[in-house]
Amino acid sequence: MVRIKPRDCEHFRRNLYLAKKLWPQQMRSQQVNGLRTLSETCRLSIGSGHLQLLEGRWYITNSGLLDIAERAGCSGITATLQKSLSDPAIHRWVFRAVVYKRRRSHGFVGYGDADPSNVSPLVRGAEMRVAETRAVNRALRKAYGIGLCSVEELGYVAPALSAPRSFEPHSNAGNGNGFRRSEPRLRDRLCLLIRQHNLDPTLVKAYAADFCGTAVLKDAGRGLVESFIAHLAQAAKEDRDALVCKLNSYIQPKEVRP
Repeated sequence: MVRIKPRDCEHFRRNLYLAKKLWPQQMRSQQVNGLRTLSETCRLSIGSGHLQLLEGRWYITNSGLLDIAERAGCSGITATLQKSLSDPAIHRWVFRAVVYKRRRSHGFVGYGDADPSNVSPLVRGAEMRVAETRAVNRALRKAYGIGLCSVEELGYVAPALSAPRSFEPHSNAGNGNGFRRSEPRLRDRLCLLIRQHNLDPTLVKAYAADFCGTAVLKDAGRGLVESFIAHLAQAAKEDRDALVCKLNSYIQPKEVRP
Protein backbone atom coordinates (compact mmCIF):
# COMPACT_ATOMS: atom_id res chain seq x y z
CA MET A 1 0.00 0.00 0.00
CA VAL A 2 1.36 3.41 -1.00
CA ARG A 3 1.41 5.86 1.88
CA ILE A 4 0.53 9.44 0.96
CA LYS A 5 2.83 12.01 2.49
CA PRO A 6 1.17 14.82 4.52
CA ARG A 7 2.63 17.47 2.21
CA ASP A 8 0.99 15.73 -0.76
CA CYS A 9 -2.38 15.88 0.99
CA GLU A 10 -1.90 19.58 1.70
CA HIS A 11 -0.87 20.20 -1.92
CA PHE A 12 -4.06 18.48 -3.12
CA ARG A 13 -6.22 20.49 -0.71
CA ARG A 14 -4.80 23.77 -2.02
CA ASN A 15 -5.44 22.66 -5.60
CA LEU A 16 -8.97 21.55 -4.77
CA TYR A 17 -9.74 24.86 -3.08
CA LEU A 18 -8.61 26.83 -6.14
CA ALA A 19 -10.36 24.49 -8.57
CA LYS A 20 -13.69 24.93 -6.81
CA LYS A 21 -13.28 28.71 -6.92
CA LEU A 22 -12.25 28.84 -10.58
CA TRP A 23 -14.49 26.13 -12.06
CA PRO A 24 -17.39 25.54 -9.63
CA GLN A 25 -19.73 24.27 -12.34
CA GLN A 26 -17.31 21.65 -13.65
CA MET A 27 -16.01 20.07 -10.45
CA ARG A 28 -17.52 16.60 -10.06
CA SER A 29 -16.18 13.45 -8.44
CA GLN A 30 -14.37 12.45 -11.64
CA GLN A 31 -12.58 15.80 -11.84
CA VAL A 32 -11.72 15.71 -8.13
CA ASN A 33 -10.22 12.22 -8.44
CA GLY A 34 -8.19 13.29 -11.46
CA LEU A 35 -6.94 16.36 -9.62
CA ARG A 36 -5.90 14.22 -6.65
CA THR A 37 -3.80 11.98 -8.91
CA LEU A 38 -2.17 14.93 -10.67
CA SER A 39 -1.48 16.65 -7.36
CA GLU A 40 0.06 13.63 -5.63
CA THR A 41 1.98 12.04 -8.50
CA CYS A 42 3.03 15.00 -10.67
CA ARG A 43 3.01 17.74 -8.02
CA LEU A 44 1.25 20.08 -10.44
CA SER A 45 -0.14 23.32 -9.04
CA ILE A 46 -3.22 25.20 -10.18
CA GLY A 47 -1.96 28.32 -8.42
CA SER A 48 1.21 28.23 -10.49
CA GLY A 49 -0.72 27.84 -13.73
CA HIS A 50 0.15 24.19 -14.33
CA LEU A 51 -3.39 22.92 -14.95
CA GLN A 52 -6.61 24.05 -16.61
CA LEU A 53 -10.07 22.47 -16.52
CA LEU A 54 -11.84 22.82 -19.87
CA GLU A 55 -15.15 21.20 -20.72
CA GLY A 56 -14.77 18.89 -17.71
CA ARG A 57 -11.29 17.65 -18.67
CA TRP A 58 -7.91 18.41 -17.13
CA TYR A 59 -5.24 19.85 -19.41
CA ILE A 60 -1.62 20.58 -18.59
CA THR A 61 0.05 23.84 -19.58
CA ASN A 62 3.49 24.62 -20.94
CA SER A 63 4.37 25.95 -17.50
CA GLY A 64 3.36 22.64 -15.91
CA LEU A 65 5.40 20.60 -18.36
CA LEU A 66 8.48 22.75 -17.85
CA ASP A 67 8.09 22.41 -14.08
CA ILE A 68 8.05 18.61 -14.37
CA ALA A 69 11.12 18.71 -16.64
CA GLU A 70 13.04 20.97 -14.27
CA ARG A 71 12.31 18.81 -11.24
CA ALA A 72 13.33 15.72 -13.20
CA GLY A 73 16.67 17.27 -14.12
CA CYS A 74 16.05 17.79 -17.83
CA SER A 75 19.35 18.31 -19.64
CA GLY A 76 18.08 20.50 -22.48
CA ILE A 77 15.49 21.30 -25.12
CA THR A 78 16.06 22.31 -28.74
CA ALA A 79 13.48 23.60 -31.23
CA THR A 80 14.08 23.93 -34.96
CA LEU A 81 11.90 25.54 -37.62
CA GLN A 82 10.96 23.09 -40.38
CA LYS A 83 11.33 25.37 -43.38
CA SER A 84 10.22 22.79 -45.94
CA LEU A 85 6.89 22.31 -44.13
CA SER A 86 6.27 25.97 -43.26
CA ASP A 87 4.71 28.67 -45.42
CA PRO A 88 5.28 32.25 -44.17
CA ALA A 89 2.92 33.63 -46.81
CA ILE A 90 -0.08 32.06 -45.07
CA HIS A 91 1.40 32.24 -41.55
CA ARG A 92 1.82 28.49 -41.30
CA TRP A 93 4.75 27.30 -39.18
CA VAL A 94 6.03 23.87 -38.22
CA PHE A 95 8.65 23.18 -35.53
CA ARG A 96 10.55 20.10 -34.43
CA ALA A 97 11.52 19.96 -30.76
CA VAL A 98 13.83 17.52 -29.01
CA VAL A 99 13.94 16.99 -25.23
CA TYR A 100 17.08 15.48 -23.66
CA LYS A 101 16.42 13.98 -20.26
CA ARG A 102 20.13 13.37 -19.59
CA ARG A 103 23.39 14.39 -21.22
CA ARG A 104 24.29 12.20 -24.19
CA SER A 105 20.88 10.51 -23.98
CA HIS A 106 18.65 9.92 -26.95
CA GLY A 107 16.21 12.77 -27.40
CA PHE A 108 12.42 12.63 -27.43
CA VAL A 109 11.03 14.31 -30.56
CA GLY A 110 7.81 16.26 -30.95
CA TYR A 111 6.36 18.31 -33.80
CA GLY A 112 4.05 21.29 -33.56
CA ASP A 113 2.24 23.32 -36.21
CA ALA A 114 0.19 26.50 -36.14
CA ASP A 115 -1.65 28.67 -38.65
CA PRO A 116 -4.54 31.15 -38.41
CA SER A 117 -7.11 28.34 -38.66
CA ASN A 118 -5.97 26.48 -35.54
CA VAL A 119 -4.99 29.18 -33.05
CA SER A 120 -7.11 31.31 -30.77
CA PRO A 121 -8.00 34.81 -32.04
CA LEU A 122 -6.23 36.14 -28.95
CA VAL A 123 -2.85 34.97 -30.27
CA ARG A 124 -3.49 35.63 -33.96
CA GLY A 125 -0.26 36.92 -35.48
CA ALA A 126 1.90 34.86 -33.10
CA GLU A 127 1.53 31.55 -34.95
CA MET A 128 5.31 30.96 -35.03
CA ARG A 129 5.58 31.08 -31.25
CA VAL A 130 2.50 28.90 -30.83
CA ALA A 131 3.96 26.28 -33.18
CA GLU A 132 7.24 26.22 -31.24
CA THR A 133 5.41 25.87 -27.92
CA ARG A 134 3.28 23.03 -29.26
CA ALA A 135 6.36 21.17 -30.48
CA VAL A 136 8.10 21.57 -27.13
CA ASN A 137 4.98 20.46 -25.27
CA ARG A 138 4.63 17.29 -27.34
CA ALA A 139 8.30 16.42 -26.86
CA LEU A 140 8.04 16.99 -23.10
CA ARG A 141 4.91 14.87 -22.84
CA LYS A 142 6.68 12.01 -24.63
CA ALA A 143 9.82 12.34 -22.53
CA TYR A 144 8.07 12.27 -19.17
CA GLY A 145 5.09 10.08 -19.99
CA ILE A 146 2.43 12.78 -19.55
CA GLY A 147 -0.86 11.52 -20.95
CA LEU A 148 -2.65 14.86 -20.59
CA CYS A 149 -2.97 16.98 -23.72
CA SER A 150 -1.62 20.49 -23.27
CA VAL A 151 -3.79 23.60 -23.44
CA GLU A 152 -1.56 25.18 -26.07
CA GLU A 153 -2.09 22.25 -28.44
CA LEU A 154 -5.84 22.87 -28.35
CA GLY A 155 -5.58 26.48 -29.41
CA TYR A 156 -7.05 27.53 -26.07
CA VAL A 157 -5.57 30.47 -24.26
CA ALA A 158 -5.46 29.74 -20.56
CA PRO A 159 -7.66 32.15 -18.59
CA ALA A 160 -6.29 34.16 -15.71
CA LEU A 161 -5.74 32.23 -12.50
CA SER A 162 -7.78 34.68 -10.50
CA ALA A 163 -11.51 34.15 -10.28
CA PRO A 164 -13.04 34.46 -13.75
CA ARG A 165 -14.43 37.87 -14.56
CA SER A 166 -18.19 37.85 -14.68
CA PHE A 167 -19.92 39.70 -17.48
CA GLU A 168 -23.36 41.11 -17.11
CA PRO A 169 -25.69 40.36 -19.98
CA HIS A 170 -26.09 43.17 -22.50
CA SER A 171 -28.92 43.88 -24.81
CA ASN A 172 -28.46 44.29 -28.54
CA ALA A 173 -29.57 47.88 -28.33
CA GLY A 174 -27.30 50.71 -29.27
CA ASN A 175 -23.76 49.77 -30.15
CA GLY A 176 -23.86 46.62 -28.74
CA ASN A 177 -22.97 43.83 -27.38
CA GLY A 178 -22.35 41.43 -24.62
CA PHE A 179 -20.33 39.45 -27.11
CA ARG A 180 -17.65 42.13 -27.40
CA ARG A 181 -16.90 42.32 -23.69
CA SER A 182 -16.94 38.54 -23.22
CA GLU A 183 -15.49 37.93 -26.68
CA PRO A 184 -12.26 36.08 -25.79
CA ARG A 185 -13.86 33.26 -23.82
CA LEU A 186 -16.74 32.73 -26.25
CA ARG A 187 -14.42 32.87 -29.24
CA ASP A 188 -12.10 30.31 -27.68
CA ARG A 189 -14.98 27.90 -27.10
CA LEU A 190 -16.11 28.35 -30.69
CA CYS A 191 -12.57 27.89 -32.03
CA LEU A 192 -12.20 24.68 -30.05
CA LEU A 193 -15.39 23.26 -31.55
CA ILE A 194 -14.23 24.19 -35.05
CA ARG A 195 -10.89 22.50 -34.43
CA GLN A 196 -12.36 19.39 -32.81
CA HIS A 197 -14.83 18.70 -35.61
CA ASN A 198 -12.72 20.07 -38.50
CA LEU A 199 -15.29 22.67 -39.57
CA ASP A 200 -14.82 25.61 -41.94
CA PRO A 201 -14.39 28.75 -39.76
CA THR A 202 -15.81 31.12 -42.39
CA LEU A 203 -18.96 29.04 -42.87
CA VAL A 204 -19.40 28.63 -39.12
CA LYS A 205 -19.30 32.43 -38.70
CA ALA A 206 -21.88 32.87 -41.44
CA TYR A 207 -24.11 30.22 -39.85
CA ALA A 208 -23.69 31.85 -36.43
CA ALA A 209 -24.72 35.27 -37.71
CA ASP A 210 -27.78 33.76 -39.38
CA PHE A 211 -28.63 31.80 -36.24
CA CYS A 212 -28.35 34.94 -34.09
CA GLY A 213 -30.29 37.07 -36.59
CA THR A 214 -27.53 39.61 -37.08
CA ALA A 215 -25.60 40.80 -40.12
CA VAL A 216 -22.27 39.84 -38.52
CA LEU A 217 -21.46 37.73 -35.47
CA LYS A 218 -19.87 40.56 -33.48
CA ASP A 219 -23.27 42.30 -33.32
CA ALA A 220 -24.87 39.35 -31.50
CA GLY A 221 -25.54 39.43 -27.77
CA ARG A 222 -23.79 37.09 -25.38
CA GLY A 223 -26.84 34.95 -24.77
CA LEU A 224 -27.38 34.34 -28.48
CA VAL A 225 -23.74 33.43 -29.05
CA GLU A 226 -23.79 30.99 -26.14
CA SER A 227 -26.95 29.41 -27.53
CA PHE A 228 -25.31 29.01 -30.92
CA ILE A 229 -22.20 27.40 -29.42
CA ALA A 230 -24.36 24.91 -27.53
CA HIS A 231 -26.38 24.22 -30.70
CA LEU A 232 -23.23 23.73 -32.79
CA ALA A 233 -21.71 21.34 -30.26
CA GLN A 234 -24.88 19.25 -30.15
CA ALA A 235 -25.24 19.21 -33.94
CA ALA A 236 -21.62 18.16 -34.46
CA LYS A 237 -21.97 15.39 -31.90
CA GLU A 238 -25.26 13.98 -33.23
CA ASP A 239 -24.71 14.21 -37.00
CA ARG A 240 -21.57 15.93 -38.28
CA ASP A 241 -22.38 15.14 -41.93
CA ALA A 242 -25.73 16.92 -41.67
CA LEU A 243 -24.02 19.88 -40.01
CA VAL A 244 -21.45 20.09 -42.82
CA CYS A 245 -24.29 20.10 -45.38
CA LYS A 246 -25.91 22.93 -43.46
CA LEU A 247 -22.65 24.88 -43.39
CA ASN A 248 -22.14 24.33 -47.12
CA SER A 249 -25.41 26.11 -47.77
CA TYR A 250 -23.65 29.32 -46.69
CA ILE A 251 -21.01 29.10 -49.41
CA GLN A 252 -21.20 32.26 -51.48
CA PRO A 253 -21.39 31.57 -55.24
CA LYS A 254 -18.45 32.97 -57.16
CA GLU A 255 -19.14 35.81 -59.55
CA VAL A 256 -18.81 34.72 -63.12
CA ARG A 257 -17.48 37.40 -65.45
CA PRO A 258 -18.81 37.50 -68.98
